[in-house]
Amino acid sequence: MKKSAKAAALYAVIAALAAGATPAAAQDTAAQESAHRQAVLAALPQDAAKRAFGLATGPAPGPADAIGTYTRGCLAGAVAMPADGPHWEVMRPSRHRAWGHPLLIAFLERLAATAASAARWPGLLIGDIAEPRGGPMLTGHASHQLGIEADIWLTPMPARRLSAAERDEMPATDLVAADGYDIDPQTWRARDRRLLEVAARSPGVARIFVNPAIKRALCREAGGNRSWLRLIRPWWGHMRHFHLRLACPPGEPGCRNQPPPPPGDGCGAQLAWWFTPEAMHPKPGPPRPPLLVSDLPRACAALVRAR
Repeated sequence: MKKSAKAAALYAVIAALAAGATPAAAQDTAAQESAHRQAVLAALPQDAAKRAFGLATGPAPGPADAIGTYTRGCLAGAVAMPADGPHWEVMRPSRHRAWGHPLLIAFLERLAATAASAARWPGLLIGDIAEPRGGPMLTGHASHQLGIEADIWLTPMPARRLSAAERDEMPATDLVAADGYDIDPQTWRARDRRLLEVAARSPGVARIFVNPAIKRALCREAGGNRSWLRLIRPWWGHMRHFHLRLACPPGEPGCRNQPPPPPGDGCGAQLAWWFTPEAMHPKPGPPRPPLLVSDLPRACAALVRAR
């Protein structure tokens, strides 16, 4: 039977999602996220790690323990980031992704207070952290698996509390110009630089990922003391939020850090590559099979089944 154009388009989306090339974005609305989730679930094998961890509704019991690497791991003893605080609000609540290692949750609460005083930032809008048991997310992220990473919007918190519906639907501010070569002077402000500097100078931070155009602006505006720029790393996307990654919690030997960033501020040749045709218009690679539960550390298989 001949497929309709609509069905053919849906099958193409499902194939792309299953291969890992998800069009899902960090600030997708609730309806967009729901559509992506349904497409992924329709295509994934039953033993896919995304399915097992994405359908978990509560944290694994026991003390906090980050297990594995940022892109192949899981989390025991997760706690939820409070939806509201004196200097933060959690966004996209319908995703159920505000779970993290207690170390990260405490860090975010401190950062929100420090940013309010030191960076004059009105308040943090907290995006995706992790699913209740960590692990691969159904949509949108390759990392966020250990509960020690968080997306923080580059949109200041409004002067009033947002409703749940507003948090699920409100758009985020894009700080990058349409051509991708620099920041948008209509949306970029000095307080954006101050927020990123405060975050990068905070103890325990391993990396912060931003759009290359934002890194370019930071290199231009940083001033004399530039040591903090080393932790600010360019990556595709990230026009509307920055991705904060902590180092592994002390005393948790199952958690594996990545190598530290290269020496220097990252503002020379390392940054220039991101504005080459190769980086700005990357060719898609071959589809990758989805991670299975058996591809994760052995402890993660037991963790995702724990009651």
